[in-house]
Amino acid sequence: MSSSYLVVTVLAAAMVGFSAASVFLRAKWVVEPLADYGVPRSWWPWLGAAKAAGAVGLLVGLVAPVVGVLAGVGLALYFTGAVVTVLRARSYGHIPFPLLYAAPVVGSLALLAN
Repeated sequence: MSSSYLVVTVLAAAMVGFSAASVFLRAKWVVEPLADYGVPRSWWPWLGAAKAAGAVGLLVGLVAPVVGVLAGVGLALYFTGAVVTVLRARSYGHIPFPLLYAAPVVGSLALLAN
């Protein structure tokens, strides 16, 4: 395992974990856009749980790489769905936010492949 993979994966897990906590704690800057996008409130805990599970999976992947790959792919799909949701809501100025969280996840996957 390379040190760059370790650093990027821990960074990705921290960012995604922070994002999950923001949903769980109903941070205004997170839940207001979700409401604006039309995401039902009943989905919010599930979205937070998916991100939290992905963050844990990335860290477990440091010991069991297959878990990290599955978590990374799941998070990449999650953030792709987030981009689609933002596009459907026509909130084009918000597109960078899910991409910002997706970038280290994709970077972790790319470093693992090398």
